[in-house]
Amino acid sequence: MEDTAQVKFGTSKNIKQVGNIDLPGGGQVVVEDEYAYVGHVEPPHGTSIVDVKDPKYPKIVAQLQVPEGLHSHKVQVKGDLMLVNYERYKTKQQPQGGLKIFDISNRSKPREIAFFKAAGSGVHRFTFDGRYVYFSPQMEGYVGNLVMILDLQKPSQPEEVGRWWMPGQWIEGGETPQWRGTDHRCHHPIRKGNRLYVSYWHGGFVILDISDMSRPKMLSHLDWSPPYPSPTHTALPMPGKIMDREILVVADEEAQKLAPTPSAFLWIVDITEETRPVPISTYMVPQNGESTPGYHFGAHQPAEQVYDNVLFVTWFGGGLRAVDISNPYCPTEVGYYMPVPGKGQKIVQSNDVFRGDNGLLFLVDRLDGLEILESQL
Repeated sequence: MEDTAQVKFGTSKNIKQVGNIDLPGGGQVVVEDEYAYVGHVEPPHGTSIVDVKDPKYPKIVAQLQVPEGLHSHKVQVKGDLMLVNYERYKTKQQPQGGLKIFDISNRSKPREIAFFKAAGSGVHRFTFDGRYVYFSPQMEGYVGNLVMILDLQKPSQPEEVGRWWMPGQWIEGGETPQWRGTDHRCHHPIRKGNRLYVSYWHGGFVILDISDMSRPKMLSHLDWSPPYPSPTHTALPMPGKIMDREILVVADEEAQKLAPTPSAFLWIVDITEETRPVPISTYMVPQNGESTPGYHFGAHQPAEQVYDNVLFVTWFGGGLRAVDISNPYCPTEVGYYMPVPGKGQKIVQSNDVFRGDNGLLFLVDRLDGLEILESQL
């Protein structure tokens, strides 16, 4: 088997570069109607809107800025609506965190139409289906981020539909957390049918029944931290059965501050019996040698757009990995793309990837740049 743990910068297998553009470090990228939207990691950079009609030559159309003290590194777009998070740094008391909603009918001039205010640090990652937002705000009276559903039928007047929290989070209601600080908190929910699949950081993941959106109901909860040290970042349901099984792909997040513990990796979970999820396999890229201080090497985020049994997963210092789970009991790497470090950088930190239905992949690095790639799988 080929050893791809330490592939060289600028090398690839079954993935090639089509175009790229120099941008500040990105936390998330989404693409719709030939525009890419990038949420940036560090202020004052907020969100960039990039014309990718010609993927060889992407062009910046608009850029939003944010005040110091917070970042706006997540973004979702449907139609003429763009949503971005405002997440305040823990060491700051201002500005206000929350979720901003923009009218982008004119892509070159985004216009803010609403701001949903959250408590504490604000909002982390979220998903949006064009009507409902499934997100992770902090709210008064709770410890850590919880699950909330917003209705944007009237985008200028977002309305809470329902919320769910892990028992122990509602301290104002007399609950007592059985964990340290905000270790158990919602990272972000993903909807499939009338279910939400919710990553819950050091609380593992939960499956929620949202048949009644006003009263989400927990169906199951699985937590492997401890003994495994890395927090759970994403719980991604596959769109169809694989080998007659319902499959959930779970990505833990590499947290360098936990070094020298093993790097985070990918879990494949059988959720055919959804009240009893069972891990059936894992995928890992071994890290050879010493870690680079201040940087990550390990799993982070799979592309949430899935069209077959191949996953595209960002691996921080390990670049982008293509993993075939046609046999979910034995995930197999079938491709990779290792970027070249950006200007002034010595390492890559592949952070997020969006997969188009045309074979194109959009990859952002948390340090620098947006790359447009083409899968040859």
